[in-house]
Formats: sequence, structure tokens, C-alpha cells
Amino acid sequence: MTDTVLIIDFGSQVTQLIARRVREQGVYSQIVPFNNAQNALHELKPKAVILSGGPASVTDMDTPRAPDWVFDRGLPVLAICYGEQTMVEQLGGEVETGHAREFGRAQINVIGDTALFEGVWSVGDCPTVWMSHGDKITKIPEGFSVIGASNNAPFAAIADERRKFYAVQFHPEVVHTPDGAKLIGNFVHKIAGLKGDWTMAHFRTSSVKAIRDQVGGGKVICGLSGGVDSAVAAVLLHEAIGDQLTCIFVDHGLLRMDEAHDVVSLFREHYNIPLVHIEAQERFLGQLSGVEDPEKKRKIIGGLFIDIFEEEAGKVGDAKFLAQGTLYPDVIESVSFTGGPSVTIKSHHNVGGLPERMNLKLVEPLRELFKDEVRALGHELGLPDHFIGRHPFPGPGLAIRMPGEITAEKLDILRKADAVYLDEIRKSGLYDEIWQAFAVLLPVRTVGVMGDGRTYEFVCALRAVTSTDGMTADYYQFSHEFLGRAATRIINEVQGINRVVYDITSKPPGTIEWE
Repeated sequence: MTDTVLIIDFGSQVTQLIARRVREQGVYSQIVPFNNAQNALHELKPKAVILSGGPASVTDMDTPRAPDWVFDRGLPVLAICYGEQTMVEQLGGEVETGHAREFGRAQINVIGDTALFEGVWSVGDCPTVWMSHGDKITKIPEGFSVIGASNNAPFAAIADERRKFYAVQFHPEVVHTPDGAKLIGNFVHKIAGLKGDWTMAHFRTSSVKAIRDQVGGGKVICGLSGGVDSAVAAVLLHEAIGDQLTCIFVDHGLLRMDEAHDVVSLFREHYNIPLVHIEAQERFLGQLSGVEDPEKKRKIIGGLFIDIFEEEAGKVGDAKFLAQGTLYPDVIESVSFTGGPSVTIKSHHNVGGLPERMNLKLVEPLRELFKDEVRALGHELGLPDHFIGRHPFPGPGLAIRMPGEITAEKLDILRKADAVYLDEIRKSGLYDEIWQAFAVLLPVRTVGVMGDGRTYEFVCALRAVTSTDGMTADYYQFSHEFLGRAATRIINEVQGINRVVYDITSKPPGTIEWE
């Protein structure tokens, strides 16, 4: 069995990043809410534990605590932010509130040798870290020593080397702590002694077996959205069960230029996977006619997608299973802070669930993976680089890149502008430097002069962001030359647009979705 690090979640916005950093070390990790940790202990048999941050204060009544077994079973423990405070309080230390706010970048003074800092920081160093706390530890438990301090946190890092208990007030999981990933690497490898053997090759082999064990001889239907997640899930399923799998691709007409053709060609011609292609553009446009509210758009798209998918799934005789491209962030987000399951099953558009009357059992072969891991699995399975390397593109597609009413004419304009923009990015060799790029057709028309005549046409906004984790991001700093070329091409080649602007909005920490 693969070594596992159990991450006990106290509600931090960035707990997912802890899991990612552990997995980057080749070690499997799984997140559980604090009040479900007892079950996870028996199911996962972890070799180490990490306590996450969280918004609560240990000085308040009825705030979350770590289960007692965390400190009683001889497991290495790393506690982060709120995790440090509850560790201290539970083991006999003291925490006070109200006079030690510390948010953002800070410097700590390294004042003690420790296995956690080995090869990263030495005594006397003053590294930059990311803080986010309002309470202050005033007394540490017996057996601990101070290994780091900041101006407002005299116990910014503490350690009990004998019991392999370590705690930091800062967040090593975020990129704003430049050496944080190395500290987590020290914890899982040098302190916990875990092997870095969790690879995509290992995952592929174990998943194929798990799929066969679950499905047996039953038929499986898989909904293709045109995105990377469902495509990788389908190829993995096909490797496991062959023609027991039928894929259904509902083409809602909201995809980018040539994406529908690419999906059909890849699955029918390259992989020879049974595929039902439903061209439903007119049905979607009909129901979206006159609708401007973005949430209503989402619900219409999700509801109609489910209706059409259900119609087609009923034509696949004796299907027993439904396969979804659910990822680990979807699993985490479908569990409330108190551990209650969500009432909504993820659909391919993140906007609705599948009705119980379909009576199909779920197969979710990617539910343990993050997005970057799905791409790595896609490489392992041999999907084309241009396909699995595509930027994220949420299920509602161009519908959320078009504020206001959706029409066939506006979709055609946006599709062409978006294609020109991405073509310029690829020609400039910038595509892989950018996490996500897209064009938006604004619900604004402006008067312009083109040649000897006046025009009254739409404004197109261009967006591109960089990100290492999808949790925080900043706008990509194109050169003026690039923006000039892209804007000129769009105005010259796309009839209906006479002005182009560039969006330089950044994405702050804690906001998950890009739209």
C-alpha cells in the first residue's frame, strides 16, 4: 500500500495546497474534515499527519480540535497556523487572542537547529514567510523548543524532535513562502521517512485494476465535455474495460473554434472509442435566448445538458455505471466544513447533479487527482500534448465569456476573436507560460472609425493569467508589441469588433473559480 499523509482540515482556504505540496514530493496525501479524522485513521492508515490552518480561534468555545489519537499514536505531525495553536493548546500550552495580528509577508528569525529546516535554513537566517493569524501563542508545551520567531509571533516555529512534532505559525504551502515546499519535503521524507513512490505510472496501474473490480462486466457511459478531465477519464476507462464503455458528447455550441471536431476525431479516429455525438446547439441557444443573468445561464446549460444526456444514456442498453471526470478539488469542495456531504453531484458543467431516476452507479477514476496530476496521467496514457496542455475552460464555455444575452451571431464573433488571440499567443511561444487565456465579448458597443467610415461594434476584452496552483494568480505581463499585434489582428479579421482592451485584474488568495 502506498504511504499516505493525512491532512486534517480546520477550514483553511488553502488546505488543498498542502495536499499538492505533499504530492509534489511523490507522496500520496488526502484531506479530511477534522470531525471525520477518526474514520480516516482506520481507512487510510496514515504514516504522518498535517494539521491545516483555519479561521477559528482556539480561545473560543466549541472550536475545532485535533483528535487525541493524532498525538498518541507515535506519528510525525506537522501543524500549520491554526493547527499549531490547537496543538499547543491541546498539549498543555497557552494561546491568547486579540493583540498579535500578522497578515501577509513577514520575516522570521531562525533560532534553533531542527530536522524541519535541514538544508533549507540555518540559525541566524531571516527568511520571508506568509503569515495569516490573529492569535498569539504565549506558552509552549513541555518538550518543545523554539526554532523560529517573528516580531508578533515569539513561537513562530516550534519542535519536539523526540516525538517528531513540528509546528509553524506561517503557511509553508503557499508560494508566498518561497522555501515552504522544501520544508514540507523535509517533513515527509527526512522526518516521516516516506518513500516518493506515488507516480502516475503507479496510479494508472492501480486505477485500471480498481475500475475492473468495480465494473466487472457491466456497461459504462461517460459524458465528454470537450475538456481535459473527462477525456483523460474516458481513455483510462477504455484501457480498463474496452468496448464496455460508451462516451456521450453533448455539443452545446458553446465551445471554442474547432473543439467539437477535435474531440470527435480524437475519440473516434485515434482511440476508436465508441462515441455518441449529439449536436444540440439549437436547443441550447433556444433556451438561452434573452437570458442575461449569469447564474440563470449556468442553470439552463446544466439542466439542459442533464436532460439531453439522460435521453441518450437511456438508449445505451443495460448501462449500469456513469463515469465522471470528478477531480479531488471537486471532492473536497463537495464536503462542508462540518463534514456533511453536498446534495449536489458534480456534472460536467459544475452546475447541477444527475437525477436519481437514472439509477446508475458512479465511476470516478480521477477523484484522487488534482488538475496538474490529471495532465500528467494524460501524458502517461499517450494523449496528444496539444490536447492535455490546453488551458482550463469551464463547462459553460463561451457562455461565461459573454456577459449579456447569448446569440449565434455573438458566439461567432467571440469564437473568431478568441481563436486569433490564442493563435498569437502560440506563435509568440507564450502558451505554456500562461495558466489561462481567453477573450471576452463585452455587452458594450462603441463608435469607431475604420478607413473612411464609422463603425458601431463590440468591445473585446483579452485576459491572461499566470498561476502555479490555481488558487492565486496575476495577470500576464504581455509586451505592448504583442498586445498591439493581437488587437490589430482581431479588429482586422473579426467583423463585429472595433476595440480591444486588456484585463489586468489579479486573482486574490482564496478565490477558487476563474470566470
